[in-house]
This record gives sequence, C-alpha cells and structure tokens, in this order.
Amino acid sequence: MDSRQLDKQYWDNRYKKQQTGWDIGYASPAIVNYVEQSIPKTASVLIPGCGNAHEAKALLAKGYQHLTLLDIAPSLVKKVRQELKENTTIQIICQDFFQFDRQYDYILEQTFFCALDPSLRKDYVRQMHKLLSPHGRLAGLLFQREFSQPGPPFGGSKREYHELFQSHFDILHLEECPISIPSRQGNELFFELKKK
Repeated sequence: MDSRQLDKQYWDNRYKKQQTGWDIGYASPAIVNYVEQSIPKTASVLIPGCGNAHEAKALLAKGYQHLTLLDIAPSLVKKVRQELKENTTIQIICQDFFQFDRQYDYILEQTFFCALDPSLRKDYVRQMHKLLSPHGRLAGLLFQREFSQPGPPFGGSKREYHELFQSHFDILHLEECPISIPSRQGNELFFELKKK
C-alpha cells in the first residue's frame, strides 16, 4: 500500500469499523515489565500511535503521571480522552507523528512501527531520535516475521532493524522477546535503544 494512503482518514476508518486485529485488548506484558524495571516515575514518556491506550492505562495504574499519548485518528483520540478524562496529568494529542515536536525521556513502541509503510522507516528513526531527550531511550516490541498479506502490519527482521537503528542509536537490547503473548511467541523482538 502506498504510504500516502495510510493517513488520518485511513486510520480513523479502521478504528470506527473496529478493524484492529493488532490490538490485543490489554497492555503488552513485555512493555509493562520493562516500564516497572527501567523507567522512573518522574520520567516523561511518549506513546506514539497509542491506539486504545492499553499501555497508558497500565502505567497510570502504577503511578506514572508524565505521559503523552499521540495518535492520528480523531475519533480514537476523542474516545481515549473521554476514557481518561479523570487523569488530568496525561496529555492526549491528535497529530501526525512526523509533525510532532517535543522531547521525552522515554518513548514506548507497541505496534506503531509495524503500522507505517516501510518507505517511512528511515524517517521514523530520525523522528524518534529528534523526540528523545539527550540520552533518552526508545523501547518496545517489533515483529520478527514477514506477513503473507499486504500490510499493515508490516514485518521485518533483527538484521534489518539493527542496520536501520544503528546510525542514530546505541542498541542496548534487540532480542527475541521472552514474555511475548502466546500468539506472537517467537515472532517478536524486544528492543531498547539509547539516543546517540
């Protein structure tokens, strides 16, 4: 699919029609585990392509407050704002990731990278680097497989990701995820990158 077609209207329609097969319905255990072990509660955290905000809800329940959620789909953002209206410290922004311009200590990746056309991957790396504070970290999950159907989602490999990220980041972890959900076991990589 042409990357120009994966726009605000495309994603808004997918959410309105509940065509969200990537959504597991709860926060990824690997991401929650990483947050608990590695991210101070005082840190600023961005979740781009936040979707139904499962990870954000899990972090809020654990006392994290400096959260920013970003998504391009207006109806989805409206829904998430309604669901989280009692949490006055959280920011929920409807904007194109590539037009966003702030900095964060941590950025969490969960099914956002795989939703982007592969032609945008180098732009994703540059934008993530720009959005991180000095020595900030990008962490989360990437698919370690190719898909038989045209994307999204779009897959990839450990080797491809290593080559993609190494120009802008120190690669701290890039390995098979030990606590993937059963349906993704063996097909998912956990990664942690530090801004160069």
